[in-house]
Amino acid sequence: MSSLLPLFPLNVVLFPGMALPLHIFEPRYQAMISACIAASGPFGVVLIKAGLEVGGPAEPHAIGTAAQITKVKRLPDGRRNIEVVGSERFRILALQPDEAYLTGTVEPYPLAGAEAAHARRAAQELAPWLLRYLDLLGEAASTKFEPSVLPDHPERLAYLAASVAQVPLTEKQELLASAEAGELLQRERVMLRREVSLLRAMLANPRAHDTTPFTPN
Repeated sequence: MSSLLPLFPLNVVLFPGMALPLHIFEPRYQAMISACIAASGPFGVVLIKAGLEVGGPAEPHAIGTAAQITKVKRLPDGRRNIEVVGSERFRILALQPDEAYLTGTVEPYPLAGAEAAHARRAAQELAPWLLRYLDLLGEAASTKFEPSVLPDHPERLAYLAASVAQVPLTEKQELLASAEAGELLQRERVMLRREVSLLRAMLANPRAHDTTPFTPN
């Protein structure tokens, strides 16, 4: 079933379950966030395909994630610092340019096959690579990542892996747009095997610790 959703084009890929802090300062997005707070509703975070993040129009990718506002800190001049958490994915059917901010006609885009046996096998194969990757990433960033327990559900594990992966935004968007859970998990295993090899090679360089910041995207 389709619905109208306010859209926030950003140079960020938001995944379900991922937390994201945002500083809201442009008048159009101040208006959007005010409307979302008043309605207790979400807005959509979409990666910019073409255009500008600030001060101009932007063309978004078709697949995005609904963002639920979890915290708001009001600042002078209508600005806000907010925190959001990604909920469900959506697909844009049509853009509806508004005088104040961009909206879109969207439909839910759930991940297929997350309960299938092959997805659970793929999740089991991905988990050790994710732990290796987090360990090496923590070493590179001089920060200890200690996930006590990885998610046991294939969909949650897949989106955790996608959220923490330090790969280009275009690759993250491809992960977000994956239609089927088993395919996504297998793709991430190949990706993390590659990234683990790269991190190991980089850490062999004594200067690597000074050049590897961790970012949400």
